[in-house]
Amino acid sequence: MDNIDREIIAASQAGLPLSPEPYQVLASEIGISADELMQRLKRMQNTGIIRRIGAIPNHYKLGYTHNGMTVWDIDDAYIDTLGKQIGALDFVSHCYHRPRHLPDWRYNLFAMIHAKTADVATQQIAQIDTLLGTHCRANEVLYSTRILKKTGLRIRKKNVSP
Repeated sequence: MDNIDREIIAASQAGLPLSPEPYQVLASEIGISADELMQRLKRMQNTGIIRRIGAIPNHYKLGYTHNGMTVWDIDDAYIDTLGKQIGALDFVSHCYHRPRHLPDWRYNLFAMIHAKTADVATQQIAQIDTLLGTHCRANEVLYSTRILKKTGLRIRKKNVSP
């Protein structure tokens, strides 16, 4: 990562400009072409410096007030296949495999759900439970009470002195 890469991250970490051409605006602010900006973003993504570029919605402002991290105890032999199926559900924003921490924490599959009502959230959880079938040994739902984090990578801009 060079100084221009750091500038790109620092300039975009609070979000892309609200513009019909946000990458052009960002490139202009940094002093590079939009093509160079795009090439650098692709390279940083391909090398793992950044994972993705995407919208981070505020579910509460959109009316989704029943949000919960569902946690499931799944046989590890089936977790990849089942995790992909759950992650593809339109009400699941993210789904991932995490290590168990026995004996205190038996759950290894996490899926975040979003619903506008408690009844819909209950239906979503039931849909996941049905999809997992006999591969699910136990589950819990950890409902959100507030937004804890809605940001991605943060780096500080270096003060460049002449």
